[in-house]
Amino acid sequence: QLQVEDDDKIGLYSYKVQSTITSRLANTMIQAKMVNNANRPQHIVFDVQVPKGAFIDNFTMDINGITFTSQIREKSEARKMYSQAKAKGKAAGIVRSNALDMENFKTEVNVPPGMRIQFELHYHEMIRRKLSSYEHLISVKPGRLAKHLEVDVRIIEPQGLRYVHVPNSLGDHFDGITTISKGEKKAHVSFKPTMTQQRKCPKCSSTAVDGNFVVQYDVNRETTGGELEIFNGYFIHFFAPENLDPLPKNILFVIDVSGSMWGLKMKQTIEAMKAILSELRAADQFSLIDFNHNVRCWRDNLVSATPAQIEDAKKYIQAIHPNGGTNINEALLRATFILNEAQNLGMLDPNSVSMIVFVSDGDPTVGELKLTTIQKNVKQAIKDEFSLFCLGIGFDVDYDFLQRIAADNRGMAQRIFGNQETSAQMKNFYNQVSTPLLKKIQFNYPQESVSDVTQSSFHNYFGGSEIVVAGKVDTENLQHLESIVTATAANAELVMETLRDVEELDGFMKKDRYADPEFTRKLWAYLTVNQMLAERNTAPTAALKRNITKSILQMSLDHHIVTPFTAMLIENAEKDEIMLADQPKDPRKGCCSGTLGLTPNAPNNNKGIPAWANVTAVPVSYMPEQRSPPVSSLSINRVDNDPHFIVHLPKSQRNICFNINSDPGKILSLVSDPGTGVVVNGQLVGGKKAENKKLNTYFGRIGFYFKSKGLKVEITTETITLKDGSYSITLTWSDMGHIIRKQLLISVKKENNVTITVSEQMSFMVLLHRVWKNHPVNVDFLGIYIPPENQFSPEAHGLIGQFSSEPEVYIHHQRPGQAPEKPQATMEVKGNKLTVTKGLQKDYRTDRQLGTDVPCWFVHNSGKGFIDGHYKDYLVPHLYSFLKKP
Repeated sequence: QLQVEDDDKIGLYSYKVQSTITSRLANTMIQAKMVNNANRPQHIVFDVQVPKGAFIDNFTMDINGITFTSQIREKSEARKMYSQAKAKGKAAGIVRSNALDMENFKTEVNVPPGMRIQFELHYHEMIRRKLSSYEHLISVKPGRLAKHLEVDVRIIEPQGLRYVHVPNSLGDHFDGITTISKGEKKAHVSFKPTMTQQRKCPKCSSTAVDGNFVVQYDVNRETTGGELEIFNGYFIHFFAPENLDPLPKNILFVIDVSGSMWGLKMKQTIEAMKAILSELRAADQFSLIDFNHNVRCWRDNLVSATPAQIEDAKKYIQAIHPNGGTNINEALLRATFILNEAQNLGMLDPNSVSMIVFVSDGDPTVGELKLTTIQKNVKQAIKDEFSLFCLGIGFDVDYDFLQRIAADNRGMAQRIFGNQETSAQMKNFYNQVSTPLLKKIQFNYPQESVSDVTQSSFHNYFGGSEIVVAGKVDTENLQHLESIVTATAANAELVMETLRDVEELDGFMKKDRYADPEFTRKLWAYLTVNQMLAERNTAPTAALKRNITKSILQMSLDHHIVTPFTAMLIENAEKDEIMLADQPKDPRKGCCSGTLGLTPNAPNNNKGIPAWANVTAVPVSYMPEQRSPPVSSLSINRVDNDPHFIVHLPKSQRNICFNINSDPGKILSLVSDPGTGVVVNGQLVGGKKAENKKLNTYFGRIGFYFKSKGLKVEITTETITLKDGSYSITLTWSDMGHIIRKQLLISVKKENNVTITVSEQMSFMVLLHRVWKNHPVNVDFLGIYIPPENQFSPEAHGLIGQFSSEPEVYIHHQRPGQAPEKPQATMEVKGNKLTVTKGLQKDYRTDRQLGTDVPCWFVHNSGKGFIDGHYKDYLVPHLYSFLKKP
């Protein structure tokens, strides 16, 4: 998706997706070309979705003839190079991906007027077979109308194509636009809507192209049920027998009914479960467990799937009312106990397959909370005897944990997005795993001709799916493979597999200019890395984990792919601009892209940045400390406690203090700068009761408005919210996280402070003060700290903003005051003569309980004479209002 500030002025002139599938390996390229037609610089975000599990292998960017290319490096080395470039003042941006079902590859560039830019991303993935079909899904979200828009998919399958189908996934709007030409072993799918066809409506300027382009196909299958292909020193074995009867299954459904499942999620889960129960076969056995902070069983043991039992189970599910916490550990251990006990008592058919289907939307909140311990407990209980399948519902589920625990126990996980489609998605997933055909399958290859064998990690084989095995092959010993390869299954006859004619395949592949000659090597690398990642999750010792990590890293570097242990460095030819493509540590903490800013003809600031590049990106996961206001320095403007204002005057090196006493609910203007379009306002909250006939007031809510970006930030003692038009994202003070939007970085330090950084020129810190919950008088409140280095314009005003242009201050005639430690003096400022008192105020950044003493001259009467006008002149109607000048 391409996002920009001024939509009409950016010409997207080409948006191309080219994908080539060679024997189930898909290589995909997404390319966007555009030009900035505006008369000012524009932010352009290149944000594309890549399927989860695909490997990104290349990214290039061309800005007015300056080309950025990529290389894969070990993660810490890449970060070090990136940090070094940044420290030397070289342009450095950061690109991050988000680990959901689709991962976002995102980069943001500030493009000067008239400049052209081209982005190009390459990734590859293995197309898996589900429900007797291969499905290739490509995210097509250009974000605007494109002069030339094209999706081009070529399929090359030596086994022969049974059918090719393109469902209307982008909507009826595009009915009849896709063309499919299919031969015996090749097919070409093309989607090229004109600009008129792209429009949402005849006069709309927005695009209707927004979604996933889907291609489905299947290959011809012989009765042997498999296909062995050898090419360029590697073999791939596709194994999908279809002439076997499904085995009986013993299935336990474990359903989360905690409070967070309330509403649509639960309604859809109940609907899906009733449909799934109807599909159980007579030979199946089943039971239900529902859990919140407690665990309940519909039946304490497995029962046969008779119509009466199924009806009873449906009634039980219909009566569920979600509430309470989430005890995942106990629920899964109870399920494994029921299956293990049935096995030990001889109640299970020896040819049957046992499984747990686990449905949840969140993290554990009750019982065992440590995910690694839950993973270990479940693994020990299951003992590799049966499978665990996980359905993660909604956007807030820890999907990585569900994937780990499923892969650990011969199963798989799927994310189900909590919306109107939840029920259909759940049924679809169940259909994939509901027809087990084989129990534990073992492939036997002649050792003398095959090495480094790896296979997709399903121990059970389900109807309509496929097991893929790959390895290296010794071409001199091919005769050992040429006769027979056998596969042994626990419940089936030996399956014989004959070899395809190697020379025939070789000739076919070389004849086709679109075919990827590296497909066998890439598929082997893809399977091997995925298998090693799964093994690393379950490694029993730290030493073994380190060895597996080393192997994954070597594979990543050898095969040029981004994995969790590598990062992609993106550099120009001179190597003075660097970007980093990396994965965030926690997929649920949102976004995190960076920016490469381009400002041509700017004066060179002697930091080694070329004239056209000036960067404003921040590596989010390791924020350099100096970006927040320096803690050691007391030269800062701050408002804290019972609005105590401390204004630091850098030229005269003095601190001037004053208090403002206004009423709870009133909003004070702290910074109002029409020149930079920045507003900072604070709303007062009162103490619980008056002390000495005076009700103390504090800041309970602080608002920031960055007009040029259209961004608003609201900070309360409970939450931190960023708003961008109708878009909104909220963090709580219990989070550690970052939000980035349009070059604005919000960084939350858990239960401590929030820093807001706006490019290099401006930063703010808001400090949280928590008080004892049952304190008779005091309430939680906020303090705000604003560095005097902030680049406000000469128009800046407000209780703090007015001092960005430092007034002349002359302090003289120091004399004893009423108390010996509080001498008085005369201060001349802005044509006024004031009596001021020497005192101490608190800086709470380093010590939030006691604070650090700051010496300052105190101005009485709410700062009268030091601030322009009266403090009541600084009251504003809304949290984001500019101050109206008198």
